[in-house]
Parts: sequence; structure tokens; C-alpha cells
Amino acid sequence: MGRIGSLALLGALALSFNTYAAEKAGHDAHDKGKGHDVHWGYTGEASAEHWGDLKQEFALCKVGQSQSPIDIDDAIKADLNPIDFNYKAVPLKVINNGHTIQVGLEGAGTIKLHGDEYKLLQFHFHAPSEHTAQGKSYDMEVHLVHKSDKGKLAVVGVFMKPGKENAALKAVFDNMPKEAGETEVKGASLNPQDLLPKAKDYSHYIGSLTTPPCSEGVRWNVLTDTIEVSQAQIDAFKALYAMNARPVQDQHDRFLLKNGK
Repeated sequence: MGRIGSLALLGALALSFNTYAAEKAGHDAHDKGKGHDVHWGYTGEASAEHWGDLKQEFALCKVGQSQSPIDIDDAIKADLNPIDFNYKAVPLKVINNGHTIQVGLEGAGTIKLHGDEYKLLQFHFHAPSEHTAQGKSYDMEVHLVHKSDKGKLAVVGVFMKPGKENAALKAVFDNMPKEAGETEVKGASLNPQDLLPKAKDYSHYIGSLTTPPCSEGVRWNVLTDTIEVSQAQIDAFKALYAMNARPVQDQHDRFLLKNGK
């Protein structure tokens, strides 16, 4: 690894250890959409700009210096190892948690990232994309949420653009609960490997949950290549959640690294 890449990676990893304590509680809120005694959302007085004022535990949403999402631009080229994806098919469970559509994936495998292993827990959607690429938003973004045995969180973000119908996600979009609740799709399974683009180059930074309590220390990995979904699939999601994306946050002095070309 070159000197710039080494310093950048060490800086990013140091920041991650300093923010470890906030991860577990934040993950539970992001993963389950439960445990909040105040309403938060994406419009009006409960919108993202007000999250930090809604509850003391949400203070990082307002004052945090390592918040997500960010604009993926001007990343530092570094000799980052490829993400090692080891996914397998599991029975399909589709959840409407009141803020997004989520697919439960416990037992669906792991990733290895920078020497650590993380178990895949779930993925969920945002419309429009929360991260942007050189200032550009995509129609949707899927977040695959992972957790290590030490409680560290790692999320893989994939941009979604209009195109052909996404066969891997067809059963998900066809079975989204219209109200908060859970649907187990009988006879259906899903391998999250099928969600990923062929090329898996990525940008990496240390950020936060993109929902309250906005806990920091999350290892973000946003893939460079996109996946396609049909306009009908996008419309089906937006019929339930027309807008559930937190605005882009200030990068401050964080390192944004990238592998690949």
C-alpha cells in the first residue's frame, strides 16, 4: 500500500475504534425500527433536520462530526482489499418497519472487510439514494447491513437506477406489506449475492447510521457500479415510501478511500 493510502486507512480505522461504543444501540434501532418513544420521519417537524432536537439520544444527528450519508467524490486511491462476499440463499422474509421495506437475512452469510468478518443481518431501501455520486442522486439505494461478533457495523450501499426488471428482487417488490408488519413469502428464497453488480469496486469511509439515533462508527462501503430495477419496481416502493432519504452530510476531515480504478 502506498504512503497516502496507508495513512488514510490508519486514520479511518483509528476513528472507527473511537466511536465503537455507540454502535450496538444504534444498530438495534436501524435494524428493527423499534424502541423509539418519539416520532421521527422525513417531512415536517419530524424531518431529518429536526432529528437532533427530538430526543436527547438523537443528539448525534445534529452535532456528530462523522455522519452519513455523504457525497462520494474525490476519494483517495488506496490499496484496499476487495470485499470478500460469502452469501447464500435463505427463506424470504419481507418487513415494513414503518420507515422502509426491509428483508431479514440472518443466516445468509458474511463479508470479510479489512481483516474482519461481519454477518449479514438485513437489507433495506431508500428513495432517492442517500449517498450521492459526484453530486448525483440515484432513484434508490439498497443498504446491506452487517455486524461483527465484536459489535462493529459494516454497511454495503448499492445505487439502483431505472432499467430492466430486477429478477432477484421481484419477490420482494411483489410482497411488500402495505402497513407495518412482516410477510414470509412461502416457497421463496433470496440469495443477496444476486443483488450485487458484477464489479465490486467500492469507496470506504467511517460514518453513521442514517436514521436516529445516528450512531457513529459505521464502516460504509459504497459500490461504484449500480444495479438496475424497473420503473414499475421503483414506483411500487415509492407508493409506500415516496421519500425516505436523509440529506447528504458534511464530510468534515474524514478520509474517503477507494479501491479499483
